[in-house]
Amino acid sequence: MPEGPQRPRRGATTIEEVARAAGVSRQTVSNALNAPQRVRPETLDRVTTAIRELGYQPDQSARSLRSGARRTLGYLAPVDDPLDPNPLMAGFLEALVDAAGAEGQRVLLFRAAPPAGDPVAAIDELVAARQVDGLVLADVLAQDPRIAHVARLGVPFVSFGRTGPGEPQHWVDIANDAATAEVVRHLAAQGHRRIGYLGVDEQLPWMAARRAGFLAEARRLGLSAVALPGAAGEARTAGEAAAEPSAVAAVRALLSGPDRPTAFAAGSDLLALDVYEAVRAEGLAVGPGGVAVTGFHDTPLCRHLHPALTSVRLPLRAIAAALVGRLLGRVRGEAVPAAGLELPTELVVRGSSA
Repeated sequence: MPEGPQRPRRGATTIEEVARAAGVSRQTVSNALNAPQRVRPETLDRVTTAIRELGYQPDQSARSLRSGARRTLGYLAPVDDPLDPNPLMAGFLEALVDAAGAEGQRVLLFRAAPPAGDPVAAIDELVAARQVDGLVLADVLAQDPRIAHVARLGVPFVSFGRTGPGEPQHWVDIANDAATAEVVRHLAAQGHRRIGYLGVDEQLPWMAARRAGFLAEARRLGLSAVALPGAAGEARTAGEAAAEPSAVAAVRALLSGPDRPTAFAAGSDLLALDVYEAVRAEGLAVGPGGVAVTGFHDTPLCRHLHPALTSVRLPLRAIAAALVGRLLGRVRGEAVPAAGLELPTELVVRGSSA
């Protein structure tokens, strides 16, 4: 049986066929793909229409060989437990891959080889192999050796998390202190005058900032506030911590005292689970009429708790898009801001504090 006309197979069309369909030269099609600013708008429209209708897909490997670009960004993945992954960084990775893909880039995950786990050595190996055009770093600590090293190498990089004084300010971050200050204002608006805060390892700069923002805003509003010491045990990547018996015990001790807090803010959603456990162990309820609780990160578990957990939501897609945009600007040698970028968070109010 004769077959009707078929759409060309994706990738089968040549650049010459696109040029003929658009009525332009092969060079014009190449310019439309690689330097669209050189092509008149009406001509660019004809070329892009022909590309779409013919199903043409440029040979990215050939373009990379000609330009020297790998069209690949390296992401130094934080150490995590595959059986208990960090929900925040998993969401960040998803946003990062999407943002890179929108710019025609891939993301290459890499990690320091065990047992030493030296991230500087892992960076050196990747750079020597010429596999990536630039690097994305996360969980940046004070005097982070990775920052100084990539700066010395001259490798384009950006970081999710602010760098220190005297270091390149190639970062995108949230205002952690402003986020917890907003939490305090929310709790005060609900009538709470005695509030508590539960955090983790305060050597993590973002956790220290959350605690500081909480206490400063409570003082400004004249509230009675107490911040519990960091939870026992090593904090997880991005400030998450598994349920800690000592944290639950510390919250219970406050709740059993004569001036118990009527609300608790937690430095992460997983720490908020400790507060839920402590509140219920004391025979109290979470939410209106009991003890208000808030978290931080707005991970999916917030919606499945009872009552649902009020939490600070990070703009992960905006963070990833800004990181990719700034990194590609440096890769291309374009003028990019010399200062870091701070993005606002959103307090998602649910039944645990409303």
